[in-house]
Amino acid sequence: MTDYSLADLEGRLTPSERMPVLFVGHGNPMNAISDNEFTRTWAQVGHELPEPQAIVVVSAHWLTPGSTRITDAPRNRVIHDFGGFPDELYRVDYPTVGDAEVARILSRQLEEYEAQLDAQWGLDHGTWSVLKHLAPAPEMPVLQVSIDYAMPLPQLYELYSRLRSLRHRGVLFIGSGNIVHALGRVKWGGGDPWDWAEQFDTDSADALRERRTDQLLDPYGTWAEARIAVPTDDHYRPMVASLSLLEDDEDIRFFNEGIDIGAVGMRSFITV
Repeated sequence: MTDYSLADLEGRLTPSERMPVLFVGHGNPMNAISDNEFTRTWAQVGHELPEPQAIVVVSAHWLTPGSTRITDAPRNRVIHDFGGFPDELYRVDYPTVGDAEVARILSRQLEEYEAQLDAQWGLDHGTWSVLKHLAPAPEMPVLQVSIDYAMPLPQLYELYSRLRSLRHRGVLFIGSGNIVHALGRVKWGGGDPWDWAEQFDTDSADALRERRTDQLLDPYGTWAEARIAVPTDDHYRPMVASLSLLEDDEDIRFFNEGIDIGAVGMRSFITV
């Protein structure tokens, strides 16, 4: 494998206007093939996005405790990482290419964290279920960066912030998870959201709007509802990744602010 320096790779991603950052509450895998208020909004947001040179996703469904990995395959396999859904969902394809040079640019930015290239992973449903609507037929490469599930949230925030400068080289970053994600409390038959789900969603949204980063990086020490709304923080961590990529002069706009099936927050945001 060629040992590229960052200088060798600089021509691959050319300077651009600052690209947006998104956090997307992806919810139920069935959203990949559903026409509903959430997916229609994803499609509208995607239609309004500037054309990126590359799309990089941090998904709640690629957890690599003790390491950080970056997809590095010429073509991305589609991973159907779920069970118990209709056959139609398992037949979904989302053909995309990777890019070895972009992967190495990302790894160089994360050199201090010894990020590793990974040609085996592909795109999990946290990525393709959302991109099917945001970018139905992308011509640019799509890559994923994994989540070190053993890393404390403040350090994880610092890690992803190392990628911020690539927003000025045509890279569109997307975090894909759910701020409220309590699968043990879902109401499959429908019904109003739990009070604690709405409270945590509101409190975290206020903190995001006001950029109270210290609170967002310590949800369990800040909000009593966090232990119920975020019983494990795997789906919360992609929001931390997106938060880390914001610049000081930016605001965010929320979309898909509802709570689905009682206990899964679909709240999403994009920089403005």
